[in-house]
Amino acid sequence: MQYDPVKRRLGVVFNSTPFLRKVFYRLLDLLLLRAWHIQRELRRWAGDKEDRALAIYDAGAGFGQYTYWLSSLSSKWNITAIDVKDEQVADCNAFFQRIGRPQVRFEVGDVTKYQRPDTFELVVCVDVMEHILEDEAALRCYSTSLKPGGMLIISTPSDQGGSDVHEEGEGSFIEEHVRDGYNIDDIRAKCLRNGFSKVEARYSYGAPGKISWKLSMKWPLLMLQTSKLFFVLLPVYYLIAYPIAFILNMADVRMTHPTGTGLIVKAWK
Repeated sequence: MQYDPVKRRLGVVFNSTPFLRKVFYRLLDLLLLRAWHIQRELRRWAGDKEDRALAIYDAGAGFGQYTYWLSSLSSKWNITAIDVKDEQVADCNAFFQRIGRPQVRFEVGDVTKYQRPDTFELVVCVDVMEHILEDEAALRCYSTSLKPGGMLIISTPSDQGGSDVHEEGEGSFIEEHVRDGYNIDDIRAKCLRNGFSKVEARYSYGAPGKISWKLSMKWPLLMLQTSKLFFVLLPVYYLIAYPIAFILNMADVRMTHPTGTGLIVKAWK
């Protein structure tokens, strides 16, 4: 399955006004378990930093969901967000200008080439690494762009079924992925040999998260791909399914998983 056609349909609905765009971001925060994990790590990183002027890099920003969330924490943080899609970058710049957040700037760029040596205190990379072949080039760019002591946080599928691939030869549910997921030791090693001195990696999407993902994302996306009629039925579906997914998400974030279909990686320069 390809996400982009579904994303474009949702964009038509939610990009019409800044209010609806904010509603869209909030829905993503609620529905996407990865957002629960990333926001938890970002809160820990933020600590008492809200009053400090810091530089942050959102590598592969997509819709700008995490840039929006970070810019809501502090107006003193300058955020540079990079994406390869011109139209998406222009759309995000227009939105952030309309809501009065001049500290945010989106640029068209390639994360495997974009560098700003010793500039950022934090690099955020959510669901990007699985889409790029030259992943070590991206890691080198991230470490080069971080100040000494700066942190990189990555969310990416693991090789434990992270792209909904469970057997050799099976196709990925998400066709845009260039790899089915990372081995936890492999991504640690790649970080360490590309400019990072310390790496912590853990599994996300454990047993409760796997069920939640199917309830809140996989099955609705499959229905939307089948027929536009499901746009009308989605509110009813989520009214029933989301309370269950909410409890499962909460459990997944609070538990330590011996294995899981997702990885949260933190690396320090």
